[in-house]
Amino acid sequence: MRVGIIGTGAIARKHAQAYKNIGYEITVCTNTTAERGLRFAEENGAEFVETPEAVCWHPRVDYVDVCTFPNYRLQALELCAQSKKHVLVQKPMATRLDVAEQMIVLGCEAGIILGVVSQHRFDGSILFLKKALVDGRLGKILQADAYVKWFRSAEYYSRPVKGSWAGEGGGALINQAIHQIDLLLFLIGGVDEVFGYWQLGSLHNLEAEDSLSALMHYACGATGVLQATTSLWPGYPERLEIHGTKGTAIITGDQLTSWDVQDDVGETPPLARQEASGASDPMAISITPFERQFLDFGEACKTGRSPACSGADGYRALQLVQNIYRSCLEKRPIGISPLSL
Repeated sequence: MRVGIIGTGAIARKHAQAYKNIGYEITVCTNTTAERGLRFAEENGAEFVETPEAVCWHPRVDYVDVCTFPNYRLQALELCAQSKKHVLVQKPMATRLDVAEQMIVLGCEAGIILGVVSQHRFDGSILFLKKALVDGRLGKILQADAYVKWFRSAEYYSRPVKGSWAGEGGGALINQAIHQIDLLLFLIGGVDEVFGYWQLGSLHNLEAEDSLSALMHYACGATGVLQATTSLWPGYPERLEIHGTKGTAIITGDQLTSWDVQDDVGETPPLARQEASGASDPMAISITPFERQFLDFGEACKTGRSPACSGADGYRALQLVQNIYRSCLEKRPIGISPLSL
């Protein structure tokens, strides 16, 4: 596959490593700061162009990878819809639900594939756990929790766009914990009610929350706790805890670290102790899940099937984020309706 990249910051460099490893070619890129874009192009043997339009209409591009801040999503999709190029966007897929809905509708009308980067779906631990849950190895799920107790420095938030409502759509929940939100929805299913509390700028100089806690009720009847923060020094690996009537699975970072199941049979759990986590360093994450997601997205583009993490999946994660924010603002439980797109 031949890829055009819009935005050449830190996450684009992770993408570039993964593309190189799987044999995809970055043919063209752009950045609002030309110097950075030119440097990225030189490092990856790509052509630098001055505008997103030039990326989306480039004849040697099979799909466009959007690695910008989340307030630039619909604009890129509109260009891709016109040029009939498939598009993969970095999480979150947008800062507003109405924009996310427009993206899904526009992609469908244009006949292009829309994917959202949620690479942790492709962690070996998550792939194992998903199958185990489908097979009923944990029994009926009673509790499903996510804890993202990370730390980010004052320097991380030094740019005004970081942690802003307009630029990033919020703080720790939408930017750091959205991966765990997506995984809970992927593993357990939809959430139908939430109640949350937030702390706006508790440690950092930002508009939005750098600490948040929420209670969740799942459509399947399970309950759960979600904690998202970038204020807890020195930062600790994120955890998913899934508890059922037959036992418990805990994922720490990207590894399965506990598997305590009664009378268990089936595939041997891939237990490990060394995990990769962005707890204190945003780039201390594994490349392998990116490789797996990009291979899946490339295959979706070739065959026309839906990718493993589609626009609808990205919408569901954003819908839960937005309703948790609404609960924090209005100080009351918020019901969530199933996706009806």
